[in-house]
Amino acid sequence: MGKKELFPDYIFESSWEVCNKVGGIYTVLSTRAKTLQDKMKDRIVFIGPDCWHEKENPYFKEDPNLLSDWKKSAEANDGLKLKVGRWNIPGEPVAILVDFMPYFEIKDEIYSRMWELYEVDSLHAYGDYDEASMFSYAAALVVESYYRYFKLDTQKVIYHANEWMTGLGLLYLQHSVPRIASIFTTHATSIGRSIAGNNKPLYDYLFAYNGDQMAGELNMQSKHSIEKQTAKFVDCFTTVSDITANECKELLDKPVDVVLPNGFENNFVPKGATFTKKRKAARKRLLKVANALMGTNLDDDTLIVSTSGRYEFRNKGIDVYIEAMNRLLRDRDLKKNVVAFIEVPGWVGDPRKDLKERLESGEQFDTPLEVPMITHWLHNMSHDNVLGMLKYYNMWNHKDDKVKLIFLPCYLTGDDGIFNMSYYDLVLGNDLCIYPSYYEPWGYTPLEAVAFKVPCITTDLAGFGLWANSVKGNYSEITDGVKVLHRTDYNYSEVADGIKDTVSDFSNMTKEQVAQCRANADKLSKKALWSEFIKYYEEAYDIALRHAEERQQR
Repeated sequence: MGKKELFPDYIFESSWEVCNKVGGIYTVLSTRAKTLQDKMKDRIVFIGPDCWHEKENPYFKEDPNLLSDWKKSAEANDGLKLKVGRWNIPGEPVAILVDFMPYFEIKDEIYSRMWELYEVDSLHAYGDYDEASMFSYAAALVVESYYRYFKLDTQKVIYHANEWMTGLGLLYLQHSVPRIASIFTTHATSIGRSIAGNNKPLYDYLFAYNGDQMAGELNMQSKHSIEKQTAKFVDCFTTVSDITANECKELLDKPVDVVLPNGFENNFVPKGATFTKKRKAARKRLLKVANALMGTNLDDDTLIVSTSGRYEFRNKGIDVYIEAMNRLLRDRDLKKNVVAFIEVPGWVGDPRKDLKERLESGEQFDTPLEVPMITHWLHNMSHDNVLGMLKYYNMWNHKDDKVKLIFLPCYLTGDDGIFNMSYYDLVLGNDLCIYPSYYEPWGYTPLEAVAFKVPCITTDLAGFGLWANSVKGNYSEITDGVKVLHRTDYNYSEVADGIKDTVSDFSNMTKEQVAQCRANADKLSKKALWSEFIKYYEEAYDIALRHAEERQQR
């Protein structure tokens, strides 16, 4: 019989994205929270930065009665400035937001100590390094204060830190409260992301790159150093996919202890008649905006496709998406009109007044607006990558073009001035979603798409694509609900053709085939629920607790 798996009595988890929605890590933490909260009932505590200060934070509900005695003590005796309450998500776990600004005064002392203890090089710090590190330090002080106040010495306690931004605090705790077991998750190595973003081939040469040398070349020494040293000293080092695990081994010189794939909860996906109603509303809005912008009369038989995510032009495959749509323009097998959206937040200015007026008038127009491929003005119209590529290919959404491309350059929070619908309310209006990523440690966008029964195209350079293939062996056809294209450093053109052909094939499908396709997408999404993936976290908790015990005995 093997040893019984150890499970923590308390988990403290910190991230810059706790109650602060800026990227994919917010989705990882906020959807996993309910599974842990159900199991641990307020003994899972999330710690985030107090970025909102006096403004109301929509993701956080302050509760003056929660942990009030400890809060008084932490403020009076430990000098902490805190807000205590609950994260406004399913499960409503305890969340503590800490003001990290006071620690800038002792920044140099903190950095010197980290150099002495763990050889963390903060000498070359710039940009967001200082801010992240001061938050990280403050978060660790919160855990230390809580631990000592509630006398948790006899309890099994874990501190889980996400991304390089929380590494410094983890190392501080490792030294000051060695009984706390630590987990560090890198969701993408800072060097890997930088190599890919700087148009260098990442995958074929991964074995040959020296992480430290590349950090110097790309001016990333401090971020790389904190990430590498945290990985080296932590009790359990983890990442989110086999792709990033390989990166960690080669660039951080440290293999991961366990891979923690990103699951999600599908409680935000509408059911039954509500789903049908919302899908209709989304399609209606998308087509209404497209028609008003371009002076067209596209009906509901139009194929609506989209890509979305952060504005990383090459890493997210936005370039190859545009390339594929340009090739699709000349595809004789294409049986339907296509409207392809690019839903990527750029340096956005105002919603277009002329477009707004058309939408509010309720009239039908047969002439396009000036620049009929963008819904909001940008501050950098002449230097924008998307607009630049559309201009290069002369893709001006001419009336006779069967494929039209529209750039939607803002966060879809429901108040953008043109669509006024949230991302989740709009995504289910798509027929197909396309995410041809070159660098994507996991990839929530394709997972969210299939949860909304929207078939999608992704690549095997995305953690999600790789995982999908591991479930079934090979997702090679869109009829499977997901099509995973093989992508390398150099096969950009083949990927563009693969997308073009898939959209074209999809336009020829019968209603029954499309329904089957959508059902298969939904089926795959169920395999990625947190109830399926939490076991990997339980393994990580066990590794961390055992390693911390060994550390104590040394």
